[in-house]
Amino acid sequence: MERYGLLALAVLAACAVHGAGGQSPPGHRTRYEPNWASLDQRPLPRWYDEAKVGIFLHYGVYSVPSFGSEWFWTNWINLRNPDYIRFMERNYKPDFTYQQFADQFTAELFNATQWALLFRDSGARYVVLTSKHHDGYTLWPSKQSFGWNAVDVGPKRDIIKELAAAVRSVTDLRFGLYYSLFEWFNRLWIDDKLHLLLQQHFVDYKVRPEQMELVQQYLPDIIWSDGDWEAPAKYWKSEEFIAWLYNDSPVRETVVTNDRWGFGTACLHGDFYNCADRFNPGVLQAHKWENAFTLDRTSWGQRFDVSLSDFMSSKDVIREIVSTVSCNGNVLINVGPTKYGTILPIFEERLRDMGRWLKVNGAGIYGSTPWIYQNDTQTPHVWYTRGKESDDVSTVIYAFVLEYPYDTNELDIYPLGKDINVFRNVLLTGLDLGMDSDVLTKATTQITMLGMEDTKIAWTANHNKLHILFPPKHHIDKRGLDYAWTFKITIAEV
Repeated sequence: MERYGLLALAVLAACAVHGAGGQSPPGHRTRYEPNWASLDQRPLPRWYDEAKVGIFLHYGVYSVPSFGSEWFWTNWINLRNPDYIRFMERNYKPDFTYQQFADQFTAELFNATQWALLFRDSGARYVVLTSKHHDGYTLWPSKQSFGWNAVDVGPKRDIIKELAAAVRSVTDLRFGLYYSLFEWFNRLWIDDKLHLLLQQHFVDYKVRPEQMELVQQYLPDIIWSDGDWEAPAKYWKSEEFIAWLYNDSPVRETVVTNDRWGFGTACLHGDFYNCADRFNPGVLQAHKWENAFTLDRTSWGQRFDVSLSDFMSSKDVIREIVSTVSCNGNVLINVGPTKYGTILPIFEERLRDMGRWLKVNGAGIYGSTPWIYQNDTQTPHVWYTRGKESDDVSTVIYAFVLEYPYDTNELDIYPLGKDINVFRNVLLTGLDLGMDSDVLTKATTQITMLGMEDTKIAWTANHNKLHILFPPKHHIDKRGLDYAWTFKITIAEV
């Protein structure tokens, strides 16, 4: 009945290895070989697992037409999508090219400090910016992209440099970079494909120099790779690059990578797995993973052909955070800035709502680990995490209630499962929660509601069922508590 699954034992054991960020002995640094068998042994840096929440930014020339999605160029030219053709015929001269959009990519209102402060206020702990998308346009003065970068054409500014500096100077957020391996119309890439990928000119003269330049110049804590699926990792020389990242790069102690390094690597290799866009399996995963999703459900880049129903609500965002973190994941929440360098008010509203919620409920999110059960299927809209306050003598469980019980103002939950299994509970929590059925007693258990800590919570226990009475709803509303309501359950060993 309870959704813990066969992976539960493996996950919580794995958390000690791949989620907790194990450290090498003092004075010893492990060197990794350029092969997956070796690279996959690297412990995940602790900061990433503790951070839980990140912001994703898709920004580039595609922000100028603001139509369809960030795949505008290939949808128009390669796929000959009739909607894109019609858009161009109605709004631009017949000989207009995609490259001409770059002149209109002005970013004249871009203020990196304002962005950074918004991300801080959102409750995020890291930010990832697209350094280069599939159109090949770079947001820094790449030496391999002369005339097709943000310093040479468009805003005439190093967007990466400005945002990295602002994030590091006015916030405590980590800074990361997205990088697309392939480019739709790059001649070197096209030529390599014509030679059946038996040559690697595109990798040797474009990809690898840019990857090295980004790491050495901007010191990102995240390398978020994409655009890999048309060639194997061997073609991209991904294992060699990651080995350099882990062994010799200036960010070797802190950097984390995702799993998009060549077709067949997704959900198999990398510090954390994305598996697919908007990946949220809803069940516990043994390996650290990340749910990358976009507030505009259809597009990652900013667009104007959009209606209100296309945007996630603030409640939708909170649901994604809770269900993802409960299952050992992080969330990477995408917004697409405008060509002017501004973030639309609807995106700002979602981020600020998220920040207000995390300010109250973040104790159950940041630094948490998966609990024995992720989702109480007896009451399906309740999810659990184990708090970082847990120690050798007590366990802290956070129960997130995603649907308010308006009819009764009370709720039954099963944080220890419907049937107590002493062996399993001792193994997974490290605590002897008792040999009898009366584990949840007034002597051993304390329950508070986050944001209402000064209000006593009335509750009773029957076997391992908790019956919780919410405070009066108007008292909750006065505190501004919304979207999801969190109970902190502390169980002491007796």
